[in-house]
Amino acid sequence: MAVNLNPPQAGQLPAIAGVELLVAEAGIKTPGRKDVLVVKLDKGNTVAGVFTRNRFCAAPVRLCQQHLAAGVQIRALVVNTGNANAGTGVDGHNRALAVCQAVAEQNQLQVEQVLPFSTGVILEPLPADKIIQALPTLRQADWAEAAQAIMTTDTIAKAASRTLDIDGKKVSITGIAKGSGMIHPNMATMLGFVATDAGVTRPLLNQLVKEVADQSFNSITVDGDTSTNDSFILISTGKSEAALIDSVEQPAYLQLKQALLEVAIELAQAIVRDGEGATKFITVEVNGGRSTAECKDVAYAIARSPLVKTAFFASDPNLGRLLAAIGYAGVADLDVDRLSLYLDDVLVACDGGRHPDYREEQGQAVMNQSEITVRVELGRGAACAKVWTCDFSYEYVRMFVAQLVRALC
Repeated sequence: MAVNLNPPQAGQLPAIAGVELLVAEAGIKTPGRKDVLVVKLDKGNTVAGVFTRNRFCAAPVRLCQQHLAAGVQIRALVVNTGNANAGTGVDGHNRALAVCQAVAEQNQLQVEQVLPFSTGVILEPLPADKIIQALPTLRQADWAEAAQAIMTTDTIAKAASRTLDIDGKKVSITGIAKGSGMIHPNMATMLGFVATDAGVTRPLLNQLVKEVADQSFNSITVDGDTSTNDSFILISTGKSEAALIDSVEQPAYLQLKQALLEVAIELAQAIVRDGEGATKFITVEVNGGRSTAECKDVAYAIARSPLVKTAFFASDPNLGRLLAAIGYAGVADLDVDRLSLYLDDVLVACDGGRHPDYREEQGQAVMNQSEITVRVELGRGAACAKVWTCDFSYEYVRMFVAQLVRALC
């Protein structure tokens, strides 16, 4: 069960002018469930994306990168669940292209104006014929239904939104994401789509999508495995009455960036809260580093350690596992005598060892919570970073075995 996470409700998420959502049931893996999402975009939009850095990236990822690089205006996105179309070679490319071609023909577009996304089982041929046959059955949907249509092993749909005032004009942002396992940058087994009716130039949107991803989807880990299909897409329709944002110097840019960050962080945290088998949501905060990179290295050493994650599941305040993870994070000249370690607001270690006033029952009380913050003060600079993770439970192993059995049957 997801940790302190509620599903989006119909009508709760604002529609974004210039975006049309449609869903269909193609029967890719499970009959009778929504497994195809098409996002149609009006003319005048801009689209930017970042993708997995896994060298074995899936065919749809490569096609997305090619179509975005072509410089044409993107007018449609097509997403399928149940099949990742990864590890499928030239045949996988051709099948993804066939789906793009079908969507393009249905909407009188060039094939390069369509971006494909797939998520699900790896190494199996994409059932492109099922997806294409389902296109005539597409029906109108809202953002809550769209979030449901992109789920795989997720136990709950994930969506977030914000509205803000820019120079007296209302601007809306709505986003959805999916992800539960194989979550680790860069990026994770996740798909994220965030749209705003603000107008943003293409160069600036390309910058925004990277900056937003680094502080959200590239700051989470469930199991330390980077997947083949990860994609985060940012859409600007320009349909609000607010002025076009074309410079980082505009106050409107900072307003929009902050709101986009809030939506992306909420979605990224939702993925962790719904991590496979998760029972606890953990924030790892590292301050006082010489660079953001070394702070993230320390944070990830803690967040992806199986020993640390199993200790969280067992509610075991095992300080040794935390200190060991910090010590092997790769900060060669780290002075451990200047380091402080906190569980929530409880100081548990400093000056190279256990704090003299720390009592194990204090740590136990923190570890019993469903949400925990681990804070490390490195004492060597002004940089900081945050990473979000979850625990490792029996259920994670059970789900892994069950998926393996289904794949072999």
